[in-house]
Amino acid sequence: MLIIWWDFRISIPGMTPRTLLQVGALAAAVGLLAGCNAARAPGAAPGPAGSSGGPALVLVTPNPVGVNDFFKLAVRGVESAAARHKGGQKVYQSTDPASIQQNLAAAVREKPAVVVAVGFNFADAIAAEAERSPGQKFLFVDSCTAKPFANVTCAVFREYEGSYLAGAEAGLLSRTGKVGAVVALDTPQFRRFSVPFGQGAEKVKPGTTLTPLYIGGSNPFNDPARAKALTATLGGQGVDQVMGAASAAGNPGVFEAAKQGGFFAYGVDVDQCPLSPGQVVDNVVKRTDVVIGDGVDAILSGQNGGTKSYGLKENGIALTGLQPEAASSQCVVARYPDVIERVGELRDQIVSGAITVEDPAKQ
Repeated sequence: MLIIWWDFRISIPGMTPRTLLQVGALAAAVGLLAGCNAARAPGAAPGPAGSSGGPALVLVTPNPVGVNDFFKLAVRGVESAAARHKGGQKVYQSTDPASIQQNLAAAVREKPAVVVAVGFNFADAIAAEAERSPGQKFLFVDSCTAKPFANVTCAVFREYEGSYLAGAEAGLLSRTGKVGAVVALDTPQFRRFSVPFGQGAEKVKPGTTLTPLYIGGSNPFNDPARAKALTATLGGQGVDQVMGAASAAGNPGVFEAAKQGGFFAYGVDVDQCPLSPGQVVDNVVKRTDVVIGDGVDAILSGQNGGTKSYGLKENGIALTGLQPEAASSQCVVARYPDVIERVGELRDQIVSGAITVEDPAKQ
């Protein structure tokens, strides 16, 4: 409740008591509206979506954006799409499973042109909301619902293509012929990082072996201590190139162990080379911004539903070392132009179809 005290002993030239009462009532109404607008779901960014008259876009993340570059790319993708279509955008940042459901429901209540959600954490919540609100369009990035919905467009990544290329770098740079991977879970989804990493290394240097280790436990995505211990174990076995695919557990866990052990690591999702210069060789980058922009364009043009896969060919997956900014990226691979050239050739072969990297999740 908003209480406004108006002291009628104050004299304002040109205003009668009746006018002062009208001003006070107007102020109360404005204050009441402000109080209503202040009630937002957890993590909601201020400002109405679509206030410029164009389509409204609402992004919901499973965790706070903060310093998470993967989510920053998602925000950039939504902002660019909104600007391109002369619309508005809003971001809801979740913190736990309960807030994921709350924020998604809040986004749907706003009835935007598209609700964008990033991460497998949303699978059940999006399925429930899609069934409850068949008129609402959803773009589900980096995963898909178990059951298809006409109003849910899924955008998934072929990260195994990028992992194959990173593995080729590891094979070319390894002195021991042993590469490894520290991965969050031993599941088909996460074997998309480890298995192709070994295949790429063996492709360029036959006889190279892969040792994958899995964090597991109750908190596989945020257990840097265990990630660090597993990486150190690999180093003790002679592994000198390690793929780290474990979210916050990989950074700093994998990177710290690599630095202390004097061997090299590989990042995922975003450019992580600046986090540990001289230790991170390269990164398998998921271009969430590209995928969101493409997905929003498709939905707004009337193409709804189905699943689209993004890999090297669609520029949904990339290696930092193959980008124009590689020289200034602080990635170790930038010191090896011959390695970059060889891996670039492999990328072109994958894009053309001359090389097919099988999806470990389907094997």
